[in-house]
Amino acid sequence: MSEYTIGYIVGSLSSTSINRRLAKALTKVAPEGVTLVEIPIADLPFYSQDLEADFPQVARDFKQAIRDVDGVVIVTPEYSRSIPGVLKNALDWSARPYGQASFSDKPTAVIGTSGGPISAAVGQQHLKTILSHFNAPTLGQPEGFIQSLPGLFGEDGEISNDETAGFLNGYLTAFTRLIDRYRD
Repeated sequence: MSEYTIGYIVGSLSSTSINRRLAKALTKVAPEGVTLVEIPIADLPFYSQDLEADFPQVARDFKQAIRDVDGVVIVTPEYSRSIPGVLKNALDWSARPYGQASFSDKPTAVIGTSGGPISAAVGQQHLKTILSHFNAPTLGQPEGFIQSLPGLFGEDGEISNDETAGFLNGYLTAFTRLIDRYRD
């Protein structure tokens, strides 16, 4: 198996985010040869075209972090049937300046968890629409709708359900196959 460095973006800033726990769980069950690294978004300023003349270093670092990985997994909750504003802000920075979109041809996967039975499905579909506009090849199957029942994910990323752990491992394996299709 090849070596893969996969970045992950957590679409929530909450210190108690179950999606952050899901991201940590992914790092625990990653297949051999797969390393996951966080691409943080908390320090990005609100996007404004006015800032493009002196593109903020934090935004340049964010864009470089996306370039430096083989693929990106976006782990997101659903807010009001869409994605959180902080994630949309990060995506706006990734697309600027015009013609320099960080996600163009970057293999991307979308996964999320919630306590509800549809597990962030509507928000994920909205996110996939945005990624399609960015020309980001996005993992279609398996889809990552995880219902987070109490105790499923520990704060350290431990998973209490073997079936869920196996699914997440398989999800990352499927994502590496997408990455392989876009490697130079």
